[in-house]
Amino acid sequence: MKLARAIHFDESDMNVFASPARTGEWCISGGFEFSDWGEGDLTGKARQAFANGWLGLETGGRVTFAAVTQLEQPELETLTALLAQHFVTYYGAPSVEAATPVASEELAHMVELCEDHGPNTLLTVARELTESGVREAFRSIQPQDAGLDQFAIHGDMDH
Repeated sequence: MKLARAIHFDESDMNVFASPARTGEWCISGGFEFSDWGEGDLTGKARQAFANGWLGLETGGRVTFAAVTQLEQPELETLTALLAQHFVTYYGAPSVEAATPVASEELAHMVELCEDHGPNTLLTVARELTESGVREAFRSIQPQDAGLDQFAIHGDMDH
């Protein structure tokens, strides 16, 4: 199974996001954060997070690029619990138990998005507001196209 980790090529994310994700932390789209946003919310660094930021699961920060890597089942369970707690803390979910199925669904979506990509494939997200809500589009960049042969995202490339 695969998921994606935050990756930085320079310091730009530290300047464009109000809260940048930490390099190496697991990421999901996190588009749910913007479900009730309108045009008036899209200003400054919040606009940047909306437009193209992945959500880091440990910090709640945002990152422009996420790189596909191997994920083990115990890690998925830990991330599900972490995201469920995030829903309780920041979105008013009544309990971790109530939030766990939604967290699981969000992670399953990201696992599915990553599954057909090889290790170190870069992913980007682009969002726009439409009359029917937030629309997300995903793009992948192969490692050789991004010059990633110099970077090791995950130490075990045999998976």
